[in-house]
Amino acid sequence: MKEVVEKIKNLKDSIGRPVKLMEVCGTHTVAIFRHGIRNVIPKDITLLSGPGCPVCVTPIKDVDVAIALSRLSNVSLTTFGDMMRVPGNKKSLFDAQAEGANIKIVYSPIDALKIAAEDKEKKIVFFATGFETTSPSVAGTLFEAEKMDIDNFYIYSAHKIVPPALKALLDSKDVRIDGLILPGHVSTIIGSRPYEFIASDYRVPSVITGFDADDILESIMMLLEQIASGRAAVEIQYKRAVKEEGNQKAVSLINEYFEPCDANWRGIGVIPRSGLTLKDKYSHRDVNKVIHIDVPEAQEPKGCQCGLVLRGVKIPTDCPLFGKACTPERPVGACMVSTEGSCAAYYKYSGVYHG
Repeated sequence: MKEVVEKIKNLKDSIGRPVKLMEVCGTHTVAIFRHGIRNVIPKDITLLSGPGCPVCVTPIKDVDVAIALSRLSNVSLTTFGDMMRVPGNKKSLFDAQAEGANIKIVYSPIDALKIAAEDKEKKIVFFATGFETTSPSVAGTLFEAEKMDIDNFYIYSAHKIVPPALKALLDSKDVRIDGLILPGHVSTIIGSRPYEFIASDYRVPSVITGFDADDILESIMMLLEQIASGRAAVEIQYKRAVKEEGNQKAVSLINEYFEPCDANWRGIGVIPRSGLTLKDKYSHRDVNKVIHIDVPEAQEPKGCQCGLVLRGVKIPTDCPLFGKACTPERPVGACMVSTEGSCAAYYKYSGVYHG
């Protein structure tokens, strides 16, 4: 590790200017804090958090729709536990559950399918959130639902796709990014090829990396090597888990049940073809086609800077609510809810951060 840190310092000196790198994945944000990465690299290498926290980018309206579904007498809503505290317009799923809404926390979508098999009197709806890492398990559950002919199982898809969000980020020019630390977990599914546009169209270096301190430091070194030599490529540091072609079986499963659609990202807005919706063939599993829920659009809470944080324009401590009105115990914005959220990470490790 000492050799890598020394090489990072030498490369940074050869570049001769400040460098801004963005870690896309929320897990990387937490790992960077936990390992004290900022304390061992040059101070003029800025590490920005990106839009890679699925809880953080789930929009208010999706939470409000999920709450509305859970209040119907013939519906039981199932969801991952990390969605329970995400603020909607006025309430979270936890708030709705406390008021008597029918909401069950599950550890996987297959658990939701088991509930559907045991309770035929209700429509069991799985609130399907997350990136390409979780969508294969949802697709696999849909396969099982079809095979077992469990006709009261539905999903509300709020799935997101990472590469289109990165394109939107680079198109926005809100912040100059010199390099991208690409997500390890997502990339085990999709591989490196979907990111090739980052190098070819935008000339921005990128590296897919793991989550150990050695992984992250090596990825920073690899990015600086690209920057110093004036080249841009998509490189894989995390070769023990990521292949260029990705996991073809998982990708095929996603493509069997889902197709891309325009999707709203909390704090960012609508990004073309950045979500997943069920194909017509499986639309009978889409709760939107069975139950019409109409909830109004809502604005982000006044003063909340989550959107700017997710785009790397600001860091969490720039937000006037951070650590005051907004804490992990009483989150105002979604970035403070998830353990992978930038604001939650900054709050927990604020004594470590010296940026």
